[in-house]
Amino acid sequence: MAVAPAAQRFSPGRPSPEGGWALRLVPLLTAHLVVALVALVAIGGATRVMEAGLACPDWPLCYGVLLPGRQMNLQVFLEWFHRLDAFLVGVALLVLFGLALRCRARLPGWLPWSAGLALVLVAVQGALGALTVLSQLAAASVTLHLGAALTLVLLLAATHQGLEADREPADDHASKPPPIWWCPLPPLTVLLVGGQCLLGGAMASRWAADLCLQAGEGCRWLLLHRQAAYPAALAVLLLALTSLALPAGHRRLRALALAAAVLVGLQVVLGVLTLRLQLAVPAVTVAHQLTAALLVAVLGGLWGRSFPFAFVSARSEVAHG
Repeated sequence: MAVAPAAQRFSPGRPSPEGGWALRLVPLLTAHLVVALVALVAIGGATRVMEAGLACPDWPLCYGVLLPGRQMNLQVFLEWFHRLDAFLVGVALLVLFGLALRCRARLPGWLPWSAGLALVLVAVQGALGALTVLSQLAAASVTLHLGAALTLVLLLAATHQGLEADREPADDHASKPPPIWWCPLPPLTVLLVGGQCLLGGAMASRWAADLCLQAGEGCRWLLLHRQAAYPAALAVLLLALTSLALPAGHRRLRALALAAAVLVGLQVVLGVLTLRLQLAVPAVTVAHQLTAALLVAVLGGLWGRSFPFAFVSARSEVAHG
């Protein structure tokens, strides 16, 4: 039978006559975007803990200027830097979308869709950020703002690991899809952990933990957050345990699943410590939210590597006629 040459798989390290620099930049850009988005969530947590959400009373500027030097203090800096990070993320996503379109013949076919969806989400995130300020930190807008940020973390982490899976040699066991029984586990875990994060955001936006500890009010939110932690933690632990049964070639999946289990353990410790300290130590409270963002990023990477289409590329090695 005749064998038709197929387009090359995505490989930034391989010399390319056209657009080689762009192909090398794409996975580097997605990796940095994941870091920037996790930092964005952590800075947002610090902004809330330090009661700096309205430190810049207007939007998108701060006191009507790009850099409010005269008004600058810790609270203003946190809110200003939070907006700056979000702006840079938006610019980077625009660059990623442009590169995905320009090099789409050599990149996975799903990448322009993923990058485009991320652009839409960052626009929604910006709108929710504006609404948060203009609504004077209304609980619903603050919670949705956090939810959009975590969805971006999830999407970019999945995108990056999907690209990494596509780069692996075709004869490598890791380039093959995981077993069918594994595929539902990451999305189910993401749903449980994501729901727990949103409950935490709803609780924090209402200052429910503070009110419960100090005045015995709003305790139902704290109770809901604690109860939802059990199924979310158990799902992550189950994911880690079942990853041990994966074929030997899926070392990256197993490493990500075990990392998620470690992060859950750290998250539980930080959550208990936060309550024991009665939210009096901002660094511990912010670390709790940072760990949650890292957990979402790791689960997003797991999800990205677990989707069968991440292993099916327009650059298949050989087409048999």
